Amino acid sequence: MGTRHTKGSVPEPGPSPQHGAWKRTPSKERGDIFASLVLKSGDRFGRHAPPPPYQRRVVMIQQMMAMAKEGKQDEATELLKTLRQDLGMESTSLDDVLYRYASFRNLVDPITHDLIISLARHVHCPKTEGDALSSMEKVCRQLTYHLSPHSQWRRQGLLKRKPQACLKAVLSTPPLGGTVDLSGIPLSARDVERLRAHLQRHTTRVQNLEMGFTELTDEALLQLLPCLAALPHLETLALNGNRLTRAVLPELTDALRDPSRFPSVTWIDLGNNVDIFSLPQPFLVGLRKRCPKQGNLPTILEFGESQATVASGDPLSAPEGRTKFRTKTQKW
Repeated sequence: MGTRHTKGSVPEPGPSPQHGAWKRTPSKERGDIFASLVLKSGDRFGRHAPPPPYQRRVVMIQQMMAMAKEGKQDEATELLKTLRQDLGMESTSLDDVLYRYASFRNLVDPITHDLIISLARHVHCPKTEGDALSSMEKVCRQLTYHLSPHSQWRRQGLLKRKPQACLKAVLSTPPLGGTVDLSGIPLSARDVERLRAHLQRHTTRVQNLEMGFTELTDEALLQLLPCLAALPHLETLALNGNRLTRAVLPELTDALRDPSRFPSVTWIDLGNNVDIFSLPQPFLVGLRKRCPKQGNLPTILEFGESQATVASGDPLSAPEGRTKFRTKTQKW
């Protein structure tokens, strides 16, 4: 427009090989690596509940970068294929990645697709220049940041220690500047009820609602939907990085067909969820009718050209020292 921050660890990079041709690894070893990745991810995120999609994707990006540094092109290529499929880019052909998705008209998250295309170029067509790995690392860093929580609560260092205190701070006061920012705070069923009561108390004040990376499920969103649709001044609704599936799209689309519901909304961010990869045309038409003068739709802020670096050993940490952002737009 950023829940539980279980942190994936970046493998310790060994000495980087020459930035030329990558070495090949036998297919048996490749299978062992991917089996190990699945097991490690399951251990890291708990035995009972699978990790949120964004955590799985960030782990894959970090693993891919580690493989590139070790010169393992085959493994990196296979992992990129898995990542593309997880993000709805089902094709296995580089040509399809580069050209089939060149039109971002209905994509829910054009920035991710743009960065995946750049990453595919680096993996499939490794350069011989000395800065090849540096360029790929930059794309991985941008993609990691874009797919990870970076809310105000993480920046203040409070979320990990006191998530309920963060939630209480938001729900105990009127929206500051018209914004209710819950991004990165995991919400239980009880918390969703408290949020609904808070929104109903401040119906006319809410202009922006940030609910990215809150562990929001289809059921929880549908419980909130009547309340959200009744907010007269709500302009942006961020639902990215959650556990939502495309099963919620018909309900959202039906709501947007009714001019009396979501009367002021200009954008609903559904990126980086389970399997929502494109938006139905009636969904986009409903938004267009609410903001006819707006030729471009806002998408998530992209991490810009900066010297920021990801904190060592914590791929989910927001890069330090970020100084520049730019907003990507999606044309109708």
